[in-house]
Amino acid sequence: MLKYISQHQGKFKEFGNLKQLELLPGNRWVQLGDKLPWDLLVNIYSEYFSDLGSVGVNPRIMIGSLVIKHKLNYSDEETVLSISENPYMQYFLGLDEFCTEPLFGPSLFVEVRKRLGSEAFESFTDVLIRAAVGNKKGSDDGKLLPNKGKLKLDATVADQYIRYPNDLGLLNEAREKTEAMIDELFDFLRDRMIVKPRTYRQLARKKYLIEAKKRQKNKKTLRSAIRYMLNCLDRNIRNINKMLDMLNAAPLKYRQVREFWIIQTLNDQQRQMYQTKARRCDHRIVSISQPHVRPIVRGKQGKKVEFGSKIGLALMDGFVKADTLSWDAYNESSDLITQVETYKSLYGYYPELVQVDKIYATNKNRKWCAEKGVRLTASPKGPKKKLTAYQKRKRKKEYAERNAIEGKIGQAKQGYELNKIKAKLKDTSECWIGAVLFITNLVRFAEIQNFLF
Repeated sequence: MLKYISQHQGKFKEFGNLKQLELLPGNRWVQLGDKLPWDLLVNIYSEYFSDLGSVGVNPRIMIGSLVIKHKLNYSDEETVLSISENPYMQYFLGLDEFCTEPLFGPSLFVEVRKRLGSEAFESFTDVLIRAAVGNKKGSDDGKLLPNKGKLKLDATVADQYIRYPNDLGLLNEAREKTEAMIDELFDFLRDRMIVKPRTYRQLARKKYLIEAKKRQKNKKTLRSAIRYMLNCLDRNIRNINKMLDMLNAAPLKYRQVREFWIIQTLNDQQRQMYQTKARRCDHRIVSISQPHVRPIVRGKQGKKVEFGSKIGLALMDGFVKADTLSWDAYNESSDLITQVETYKSLYGYYPELVQVDKIYATNKNRKWCAEKGVRLTASPKGPKKKLTAYQKRKRKKEYAERNAIEGKIGQAKQGYELNKIKAKLKDTSECWIGAVLFITNLVRFAEIQNFLF
């Protein structure tokens, strides 16, 4: 159950016992707290929580706390402490008076992230867009409004904050985890087993370190080390299965059982790649703790492969929306139609121009855009037509304007750590990504409202 008092009920004009501190009305937290459409945001937030049970934390406090966390790149614990020390932040959260005690425990952030996905923050962004630029739903006679405005599209990867994976390191980590499982299972079987299954862990550790510490890897010795690790892992998996068969109930915790399933899949994948001398496989696991993360080849200079989720972004009036979030690599050209329709649902009309790079200029997209009267910044097919100097300048300018979405991606990654998603689970990672993109939109919202945030 959530308890919330509408922002329109005239609260905290003097902010309780802080009247003597004379809070500055021009402070960014004060201005954002006064101008955000909290009621609409709370309505969206409440859809993800039940009306039953005890009274939970005020939705405005939780939404505002997520904003503070991701705007300032704080940890969960640091966010809670900063709020208890900062009267401006407490004003932003809608408190009546200054409170020196923590408003909630840091672990509540985890529970909220499990419930809220990226969809909730996309809905928050829709509220901001409508509040900032309005929403026109067609004309009075029912006809569609003429195409207007520009839509910029691109895709990027939200990198997970994981250790850079390599085959030898993954196999060694899996070996160590299975050895710990064998130790734990043997404690339950001491009365049935006289000798613990041999793991040769000291020798395996020594072989791993010899290869891992080399600055220049030799393909032959690396392949030999990988084969040894695979054999160790095969032996450990067989021993674990035998020990589990001797027990009436599995004593392992859920986390360990889950890791055991993941390790078996990892072992199968690595064995297949070793035997076929391949460097890739479908649904490849690159992290035991986060098996949903996939390698995504982007071909960027200095960083050809990224590890995280691929998101299709659309930039409209300075606001960015992620209409697609996939943990597998995909061709972003399939996003265009959906993103243009999203633009129409927000504004009531199609964009006059869609600014994209060449990968979006498929025959399907060209045909669909032609039917809707939407122009693409892509060279037309067929014989090249001679352009006037004005047409050349216009085409060059329109294509260059697409760089704005690159800048927005850079803002999200360098300013708010979209390239360091520190959540562990798939759902919480998606919520983290949505929150980061929402922060970039809050900055744009504040700009339209004529103050810096």
